[in-house]
Amino acid sequence: LNDRRGEAITLMSIGVVWAALGEPQKAYGYFSQSLPLHRAIANPEGEAETLLNLALAKYALGDANESRKMLDQSLRLTESIRVKAFGQELRSSYFAAVQRRYELGIDLLMRMHQDNRTNAQDSAALELSERARARSLLELLTEGGADIRQFANPALLAQKHLLQQRLNARAEAQTRLLNGKHTEAQAVSLAKEVTDLTAQMQEAEMRIRTTIPHYAALAQPQPLTVAEIQKQLLEDDTLLLEFALGEKRSYLWLVSPTSLTSYQLPPRAEIETAARKVYDLLTARQPQTDRTAQQQSVQTTNAEAEYPVQAAALSQMLLAPVAAQLGKKRLVIVASGMLEYLPFAALPAPSSERKGDGKNQTDALPLPLLLATHEVIHLPSASVLAELRREITSRQPAAKTIAIFADPVFAASDPRVGAISKASKSNPSAVPAVQMAKTNDKVEAELARAVRSFDLSARGDLARVPFSREEAESILTFAPGNSGLKAVSFDASRATALGADLGQYRVIHFATHGLLNSEHPELSGLVLSLVDAAGNSQNGFLRLHEIYNLKLNADLVVLSACQTGLGKQIKGEGLVGLTRGFMYAGAPRVVASLWQVNDLATAELMKHFYRGLFKEGLRPAAALRAAQLEMMKQKRWASPYFWGAFILQGEWR
Repeated sequence: LNDRRGEAITLMSIGVVWAALGEPQKAYGYFSQSLPLHRAIANPEGEAETLLNLALAKYALGDANESRKMLDQSLRLTESIRVKAFGQELRSSYFAAVQRRYELGIDLLMRMHQDNRTNAQDSAALELSERARARSLLELLTEGGADIRQFANPALLAQKHLLQQRLNARAEAQTRLLNGKHTEAQAVSLAKEVTDLTAQMQEAEMRIRTTIPHYAALAQPQPLTVAEIQKQLLEDDTLLLEFALGEKRSYLWLVSPTSLTSYQLPPRAEIETAARKVYDLLTARQPQTDRTAQQQSVQTTNAEAEYPVQAAALSQMLLAPVAAQLGKKRLVIVASGMLEYLPFAALPAPSSERKGDGKNQTDALPLPLLLATHEVIHLPSASVLAELRREITSRQPAAKTIAIFADPVFAASDPRVGAISKASKSNPSAVPAVQMAKTNDKVEAELARAVRSFDLSARGDLARVPFSREEAESILTFAPGNSGLKAVSFDASRATALGADLGQYRVIHFATHGLLNSEHPELSGLVLSLVDAAGNSQNGFLRLHEIYNLKLNADLVVLSACQTGLGKQIKGEGLVGLTRGFMYAGAPRVVASLWQVNDLATAELMKHFYRGLFKEGLRPAAALRAAQLEMMKQKRWASPYFWGAFILQGEWR
């Protein structure tokens, strides 16, 4: 048929079968026939995949040097395809599709290292792990620091702005439709509109970027080498722990300023099963609408009893190999997969002498938590931290201390709206001359539908955050001078957040709900006041794409809301959540939550956190640890559920 592409793919597939049957010589023969065909038809994707298979077969045949050369060729081709992808979303999608190559490459290099420990291939494996994660975020940070839009074509910027407005409008229409009466055809049609507008906006963004001088260089920053990580990032009291999960084997690298050690861990499935179990136990206190109060109480009691055992087993699984090296040093965690959902500070400290299978170890409990002896930081990748540091090196500190957004108004039935309405009857000048919403019920229904569309069914309606105002008042008592902004009630609005003044504050604190859209993470965001002082509905969603466009000079952003550290998980990119948006906007460190937090406990935690930050002069990472330790001492808040959700991502200095 002269179908050379089909022939190349078929030959490679036959090779894969022989490799699976344990016949590397036969596999190598078929891969060798496939490779020149892929090259002849200029199919770099097929060439990269075939080279990877050749590398695996060659290593199985005992030729490590040739295997390494073929692996390097495969990954160079993969990288060249990735950077040519049209738009950041497509680039991330492609990167997710080829993560298997990086995973197999890491496994191959680590097997080479274990077979011959003099060749230091574990160093190459760690560098490949850095190449395999958070690349889109690294690229965004690089170009963000260069302020590339000042060179952009104004017409293209205007076109993108119009598309963004249309996308926002259709996304809100989709929210309303999906939670009311609708047909399948209506849902499909609107979903297609949102998808098409998203693609058009990404295409417009790419056209903007490709017209900017030096964009090609900005779009391809190089991840750090091991030597650069040690020299640029780590101090004597700091250790980097980077995890890579694999189908057959997983790996952990421990990096100090002067050494690198590596360890083999169990397969991904085993680790993620244990991690999911621990996460479920941590969050068992979260209210569930399908349970009675008694059922909820029983579940909480059982979870509190089981958590120490399961958490200790997971800690042993992940950290026992490095237990003797941890001391009391700062631990910087670069997690992978389900491990990104876990606060490592809430895990028991591992023991290098601890034996057993983790199922019956109550004789060794309770163990101190890592938090007791370690400051724990989370990072998307080590290379991202280097870029965050580069970006803030030359900028001037913000002039003002803290801006706080708290206690927004979500419904026209909120008593604060009623109070203003009553005041207006006796004094019409007391409120703006705006029309009241026709019915409170209609607004309430709109809000309820919006909440359900963001998968918050466990919480129900978007309730007022009861202690966030007290949280704001408490924080401001610690802030020096009168340099704080308290945006509460109707002032806690999207308009205030998007105002230019926000760039004047060193700390920005949001005490409100966070909503996540897993299908389109760029439409996730924070919820601010959804009605104005007269009860009229208004746009109160500060969406992720708007956060990206903020011009912040902040040292710290605190997201005192529910699940703000999470987002859609894309292979190779980690969790695409609100933290990523604020880092791009200019914040080198973000404190965010990993589950639905208790409002009163959060207010208490933040009181201790800001006392440490402003009164005691602690760094944010140290202040968070001190606040969590203080919560642990109080019987009421001792459970990790109340304080463990909050983690610091980014710069610890």
